[in-house]
Amino acid sequence: MSDRARPSNADITFSVPFTHRLRITDDVCGDDYALLGELLDGGETGRARVLLVSERALKENSQRLQEKLSADTNIELVAETMWIDGGEASKNSLDQIKSLLQSINETNLDRRSYVIVIGGGAVLDAVGFAAAIAHRGIRLVRIPTTTLAQADSGVGVKNAINYFDKKNWVGTFAVPWAVFNDSRLLDSLPDRDFRSGFSEAVKVSLLKDPNEFEWLCEQAAAIRQRDLGTTQRAISRSCQLHLDHITNGGDPFEMLEARPLDFGHWSAHRLEPRTQYTLRHGEAVAIGVAIDCIYSSLAYGFPSEAARKVCDCLRAIGITLWHPAIDPIDELLKGLEEFRQHLGGRLTVTMLKQVGQPVNVHEIDEEKMREAIETLRLWQEDWQPDQAPS
Repeated sequence: MSDRARPSNADITFSVPFTHRLRITDDVCGDDYALLGELLDGGETGRARVLLVSERALKENSQRLQEKLSADTNIELVAETMWIDGGEASKNSLDQIKSLLQSINETNLDRRSYVIVIGGGAVLDAVGFAAAIAHRGIRLVRIPTTTLAQADSGVGVKNAINYFDKKNWVGTFAVPWAVFNDSRLLDSLPDRDFRSGFSEAVKVSLLKDPNEFEWLCEQAAAIRQRDLGTTQRAISRSCQLHLDHITNGGDPFEMLEARPLDFGHWSAHRLEPRTQYTLRHGEAVAIGVAIDCIYSSLAYGFPSEAARKVCDCLRAIGITLWHPAIDPIDELLKGLEEFRQHLGGRLTVTMLKQVGQPVNVHEIDEEKMREAIETLRLWQEDWQPDQAPS
């Protein structure tokens, strides 16, 4: 081969522009529908082709949205609403994904079509995964219906299902076309699900905003009582902090070792399958955050009174900080290796030196981690009955 014909070696850095569209609404299925409609561009065909997928428990609001879409002359609703069961069960097998892919195929959706999904975080994950792998990506509009999804995962760029009895083992990174955080859709949430979502708000404030953490502690009782102004403010700030990290943190697809937004998640992701997902993700995260705050106080100088304050804040919001699945501790600690595999390299876990001062560590002192878990057990036993969430 001549020199002229020989290909040259090259390492070429390039970037791909994305737009993350977030809209805050009070009734996207009703009076605020126009904000959604204007984002559904039909392009040269003139009409946007849309498949609506909804969590089964949300029929009333989903049917209202279906009526709006059907009446919009710029929209072609390609089928009746596709109903799926909510909760982690929607992520626990390929059956739901196959069904979604079949619907996408039968309705002839393409890369310029839209899948609109209404549901909690697990449903958004499963539907988002199907949309991301069909034709290598169909435009996805997320309408999260839980405090957890609105405050955190709904604005993220990850989609996944559980596999091999491991959390989010099969998945993709894909930027959603748009996200609508709608306050009305939270009204029907049970108290347990409503409150547990704020664990992610506490988590991100510990990493990024000490003032926000103090505010959450002061407003914990109001959040527990579902005061509308307080909870909307807490969700909005949590969403902003998560979104700022994703869009401005320089690592939206988690190519680097550090994953600070997964603070507290190594144990949370282990606890969920150990309870057959009866433990809510927000509850598991709260336990994980409590454990890692205590560990940080033992290993990295995080003030012990701050660790206790974190736990008191989560409890005051109404989140339980213990579950029998924590025992045996040896089984829980296996979550560290699963977390390392999920990272795809050496173990990197975020801990805290101070509120707002995270530190990435590559080794865990298992004896100190056991001590942290035993400390949480003792604190749990000390809490008075009137502090326990209803």
